[in-house]
Amino acid sequence: MTDSKSETSPSEGEPRLSAVDRLVEDLREMFARRSLRVGDALPTERELGEMFGASRNTVREALVVLRAYGLVETRPKVGAVLASGHGEALRRLFSFHDGISPGEFRDVQGFRRLIEIGIGEDILKRAEPADFDALDRVNDRILKAETSTARAQADYAFHEALIALGANRTTLTTFRFLRPVIEDLMRVGKDARPVQANTHETHREIVAALRAGDRLAYAYLMSRHLDYGLRFVPGPRETD
Repeated sequence: MTDSKSETSPSEGEPRLSAVDRLVEDLREMFARRSLRVGDALPTERELGEMFGASRNTVREALVVLRAYGLVETRPKVGAVLASGHGEALRRLFSFHDGISPGEFRDVQGFRRLIEIGIGEDILKRAEPADFDALDRVNDRILKAETSTARAQADYAFHEALIALGANRTTLTTFRFLRPVIEDLMRVGKDARPVQANTHETHREIVAALRAGDRLAYAYLMSRHLDYGLRFVPGPRETD
């Protein structure tokens, strides 16, 4: 088995990730740290491998993921360059100029429900007590967040860590693809109700249901959690 398929042990507050997933996150952090602009050339595959201690295959797979995100594209005679990014395009697509309507909110939450409730069975099959301990530590971050943006980022981190426990890279990549949109929606809710303790307690209950191996309780709690934010969405409430 190559290192592109291996998993790293969970560090403080972090779920286990494959070498490819970890490199994708490292590369995204590098883009931000270096303040790279659209069109800037990236280091070669060999150079990236040396920088991050990754094999050539791992680097190539990570670049494939970043191309799927729309963050990287290949240009003749130049190689890999930073692209405009589907994430920003999605943010513009879901930029609700007249406020977020209940219908639009339901569309995004419906997508999340399919993923986050559906992943429950896979989590219960694969996760170990240590994984739930790490998930609790991720959840604790929201209590230390001081702004609505920081709270939204901490909230998203919990849900991403939860999905990562399902060990389905396609599902995790799809969820990360919508991160700008999901965080924007989370931030709207937290602007309306800056009570992160409530979110933290709900997350704690979700983790407790997983610890108990109670799939039905997990599905109920997650569904209730995803529906709760609707009351803070501006505009007339839709009926079911």
